[in-house]
Amino acid sequence: MATEAKVDPMHQFTIEPLAGTADWSIAGYNVSFTNSALWMLITVVVLTLFVAGGLRRELVPGRWQMTVEYFTGFIDGMLEANIGKAGRKYVPYVFSLFMFILFANLLGLLPLGVVGLHPFTFTSHFTVTGLLAVLSFAIVLVVGFWRHGLHFFSLFVPHGTPLPMIPIIAPIEFISFMVRPFSLGLRLFVAMMAGHVLLEVLSSFVIDGTNAGVGFGLLVGLPSFLLMIGICALELLVAGIQAYVFALLTSLYINDAENLH
Repeated sequence: MATEAKVDPMHQFTIEPLAGTADWSIAGYNVSFTNSALWMLITVVVLTLFVAGGLRRELVPGRWQMTVEYFTGFIDGMLEANIGKAGRKYVPYVFSLFMFILFANLLGLLPLGVVGLHPFTFTSHFTVTGLLAVLSFAIVLVVGFWRHGLHFFSLFVPHGTPLPMIPIIAPIEFISFMVRPFSLGLRLFVAMMAGHVLLEVLSSFVIDGTNAGVGFGLLVGLPSFLLMIGICALELLVAGIQAYVFALLTSLYINDAENLH
């Protein structure tokens, strides 16, 4: 007998403890090992192996080495274009940031549910994306004050601003600057969460349409399944674009700290 599909689109974002209980806490904060922490660890391990495989420096580079060098050159070129020669010293950080987000997004799309293992996309949580954004923002502040001291505040007064407009423009620029980490983290979080929710909803249409009979299966289930395939392809594109946008905006913000543009 066919059963009704019981698909909760939000269940995939639930953080669940894998080791430890609610009693494992330090200063009131639970420190149990969760599914989110597991997939962060998996992402770090996969990324480390990926980069390590490209550091063999063979005389005739293999595809693996060429791939790592391509991504490194891509980030180096992006930083040089946005910051200048001074951007080269930020390549390790921005490269790590870009690749970590990219691998996290892609690993969360793996169809491991067919073998009973459900990947967890931790970039669909604002606590993670927000922390990455705050880290980038902190680097901007440190670089800005280290290089320019109190002159860094001139960033809030664009060059050529008429004197009477400064009391109006400066607060607006300051608020815009302070909103940067929020918007940076929110953009990635919303993009990843929306795609996964949509796929989960469509999967319920496929299951319910199939269970309702051949007619509903062809009318509802099949189009929903075909749409899922298209959205999965789009999600792969979004995974790369969002990692790129995060790295690009980080480089632009660092440019403000370096050059006060």
